[in-house]
Amino acid sequence: MDPLLGTCALTELRQRKSFKWRTYPPDVLPAFVAEMDFTLAEPITRAVTGALAIGDSGYPHVGELGEAFARFAAARFGWEPDPARVFAVPDVMTGIAEVIEALTPPGAGIIVNPPVYPPFRFRFGFHGRPIIDAPLARDSAGRYRLDPDAIEAALAQPEAAVYLLCSPHNPTGNVWSRTDLEMVADACGRQGVTLLVDEIHAPLVFKDARFVPFLTLDHEVTGPSFTFTSASKGWNIAGLKCGLAVAGSAAGARLLAERWEALLASHLGVLGSVAAFAEGLPWLDAVLVQLDENRVLLGRLLAEHLPGVGYALPQASFLAWLDCRDLGLGEDPAAVFLDKGRVALSHGPDFGAEGHGFARLNMGTSPGLLEAAVRRMAASL
Repeated sequence: MDPLLGTCALTELRQRKSFKWRTYPPDVLPAFVAEMDFTLAEPITRAVTGALAIGDSGYPHVGELGEAFARFAAARFGWEPDPARVFAVPDVMTGIAEVIEALTPPGAGIIVNPPVYPPFRFRFGFHGRPIIDAPLARDSAGRYRLDPDAIEAALAQPEAAVYLLCSPHNPTGNVWSRTDLEMVADACGRQGVTLLVDEIHAPLVFKDARFVPFLTLDHEVTGPSFTFTSASKGWNIAGLKCGLAVAGSAAGARLLAERWEALLASHLGVLGSVAAFAEGLPWLDAVLVQLDENRVLLGRLLAEHLPGVGYALPQASFLAWLDCRDLGLGEDPAAVFLDKGRVALSHGPDFGAEGHGFARLNMGTSPGLLEAAVRRMAASL
């Protein structure tokens, strides 16, 4: 691996105290929650430890975050967001929840595309918000796509008020095209439904796909829309607690500004995110090279050790969505892999009914640990 990423030595990783490494006993190899195993980017370490060294651990100030993100987005995506419309939030889900509370009345429905990131479903259940499913379509090769008919049916529900789009999509790894996004925008515009877009995995799009930021569309629905993103997935700093909310209009920016006390990010998270966007590109490029190799390696390992598992090469991120239905392991194959193979994957049913018989595997590690995870899965059979 690239020296910037470290060695991913298991003895060192087990010294970490994060959720990934403290949830299961030491005999379990964790490959579930979205934490990567690589060494942190040096500019982020320098920014955070430098702040601690001078006692700079108070309340957050947005500082250069908007400008740093705007420069990053321009260089990577050809998108030049107005820094004045970029706001720090504690994390993407908190930002989404606050905006939904501000825009819609109690009981308003939220449209999602299952199988989808589990907090999209359970987070809003706490607020009594009905979840309206517009399931992704899936072809014989295991590739997913947005289904216009399912989207139209969901938007037609009388309680539909918000469409929460995951772009790139978690867990399938799909990167939606401009045509896909315009289709969703047209449908939302016809029904008067607000579109909120989670683009947290955008920094991790591979070279064979092209990421299109939603707010670059020339469309009437971009004004009332919001995009949410973060350095947390791209640079593995979820624990620093800083996301970004980008308003599509001046009115949206005022809405976020009015709620700043409910959306306080971590001060160290802001500093780390600025360092990531401004100075962390060499590290990010090294990660993309390694993840690209890992996604191909995973295909070879599955073909050799678990040929009954369906796997479509993801276009983004470090998450692999595995179709285990032909293995005969029931609705939750991850439970069997954990019990019999001592390897922890994310449970497919958590992603909705469309996840029954599936599991999600984290590839954000060394090739050696990725191979060890697949071998443990195979041994569980």
